[in-house]
Amino acid sequence: MTLIGTLLGLALTVFILLLLARLVLDWVGVLADGRHPQWVNRARDLSHSATEPVIAPVRRYLQPVRLGGLSIDLAFTVVFIVALVLRSIFFSL
Repeated sequence: MTLIGTLLGLALTVFILLLLARLVLDWVGVLADGRHPQWVNRARDLSHSATEPVIAPVRRYLQPVRLGGLSIDLAFTVVFIVALVLRSIFFSL
């Protein structure tokens, strides 16, 4: 069971890294105001295609919260926290 837990923990580690890449690349897109290299768009598309199948079903139940002109995506936050918790559980098996 330890091997399965370790493999699942490693898979979740990769997923968490993709979530962090998505977070950083989204902020680069916001802060760069459209003046960023083309590879940023490709990396952003890759991170979105890898993480969106998990985030989209959660987003159906947790809509983004609007705070004036700011929108906070609660689905991303919930998926990130659940992935961290599951990763620690799988590595402890």
